[in-house]
Amino acid sequence: MTHTVASIARALGLAAEGETGLVVTGVAEPALAGPGDLAFAGNPKYADDLAQGQARAALLWAGADWRGLGLAAAILAARPRHAMAGISRLFDPGPEIAPGIHPSAVIDSGAQIGDGAAIGAFVVIGRGVRIGPRARIGAHTSIAEGCIIGADALLHARVTICARVEIGDRFICQSGAVIGGDGFSFVTPEKSGVEEVRETLGHRSELRPQVWARIHSLGGVVIGDDVEVGANSAIDRGTVRATFVGAGTKIDNLVQIGHNAQIGRDCLLCGQVAIGGSARLGDRVVLGGKGGVSDNISVGDDVVAGAGTIIMSNAPAGRAMFGTPAIRMDQQIEAWKHMRRLGRLFAQVAELRQAATKARDTD
Repeated sequence: MTHTVASIARALGLAAEGETGLVVTGVAEPALAGPGDLAFAGNPKYADDLAQGQARAALLWAGADWRGLGLAAAILAARPRHAMAGISRLFDPGPEIAPGIHPSAVIDSGAQIGDGAAIGAFVVIGRGVRIGPRARIGAHTSIAEGCIIGADALLHARVTICARVEIGDRFICQSGAVIGGDGFSFVTPEKSGVEEVRETLGHRSELRPQVWARIHSLGGVVIGDDVEVGANSAIDRGTVRATFVGAGTKIDNLVQIGHNAQIGRDCLLCGQVAIGGSARLGDRVVLGGKGGVSDNISVGDDVVAGAGTIIMSNAPAGRAMFGTPAIRMDQQIEAWKHMRRLGRLFAQVAELRQAATKARDTD
């Protein structure tokens, strides 16, 4: 894929300077860039790396002295990382899925395939499915009965969409994801040990055998527009009502969203996050990697939780959180500082005890 510096800048709505007619055939880090690459050097700390590479053009920070850096052309951005998003989109061809329907695909006669859709090899599409226009479905993907997938969707190879899933426009799903699998919901005839521990925080009246009965998942999954789901993630369908993911939310690899969960708009769920059943997340919630939210609690709008944070009780809107169990981020950092000082504190106490004992014996 080739572009000129001028056409890239024009697509981004940014200023280009120098020899803007230069043809760019790829993008690269500054030290590894060849003469046909656009180097990503959006921070002054990468300026020295440009001299190690052969780039003639680069994406730079606003006000950069691109001539002094030995470049022939530059695109200047007040927020270079955001500009990188646009540039990467221009140069990403996406997976190779031939237009039309591959002859090996198995499509129910009642399914509706939108204009311009591309269906890859060995795809299976069930009864009553509706696929929007220009959708691209990768090889070995399975879409079960009654599903709706909006326009311009991209499902990479080996995605599984189970029954009764509704997905909006411009959906992107990476390989191995499963959307709409059964929720993890089981119950015992009598009060279970888990229920008893939750009520008493550890006391058990007796230890006895217990048998788990499945609560079947009768609901579906509803996903808004512009949602992305990472590789090998899972979104379980609801017990009765649908599990919901709001528009614009981005879900990383290996994320688990439990049955009945309600995820707001424009959330960011990083790798290995787990959301318990019936949890409710507001809009713009950010959960760092290996974090989690317990079942049946609410997390308010604009909460930001650091990596490894487990939220176990309702969290108010706008709070920055850290640790397990999660508390305010500044409080958690201060607590860590105190813990690091404990060794010194114990040594000081020992010295004081020794001094007090010596003073007493002297008296």
